[in-house]
Amino acid sequence: MSKEPEIRTRILVREVMNSPVISANLDESVKNVASKMVDSKVGSVVIMDEKGEPLGIITDRDLVEKVVAKNLLPELVKAKDIVSKPLIMIEATKDLSEAARVMRKYGIKRLGVSYKGKLVGIVSMSDLIGVTPELLEILSEKTKIITGEARKQKGYVAGYCDLCNQWSDYLQEVDGKFLCEDCRIES
Repeated sequence: MSKEPEIRTRILVREVMNSPVISANLDESVKNVASKMVDSKVGSVVIMDEKGEPLGIITDRDLVEKVVAKNLLPELVKAKDIVSKPLIMIEATKDLSEAARVMRKYGIKRLGVSYKGKLVGIVSMSDLIGVTPELLEILSEKTKIITGEARKQKGYVAGYCDLCNQWSDYLQEVDGKFLCEDCRIES
């Protein structure tokens, strides 16, 4: 018995997360944290506690709101002074819709990604938005298949017209005959 191929529409968090995680410790200066963001081309750094466990996160927005806007010197401010706690986590095996729900629930733009209890990546709202066009295309195709529209669409074929016997790259089937554009207009 042949099994029809399943159309996969779920995208898992692990497929779009950023890894490895860029991290810093509690006592690092905000200047060092910002340098790590720039060097790694990321918008956040995970702050680890003394045991190496994720404690929270510092985002580019935290730097602006908690340091720059207050005219503080980044080399004098410690990560522990501005870290957003706790780091909200999601399992790597969850789908992106669940990640979006968690972000919306907590009003955040980044989640830590865990696998078997360990931090393995970060997923951001930008990562979710980045795959939206592909998801919409998949959804559109799935809808066409379900409604039967995919079979109803008339495509062109190349060949000789059944009425005028002229070659055409744009034959379409009309009442069981393949007709060129001119013959379709005339009939």
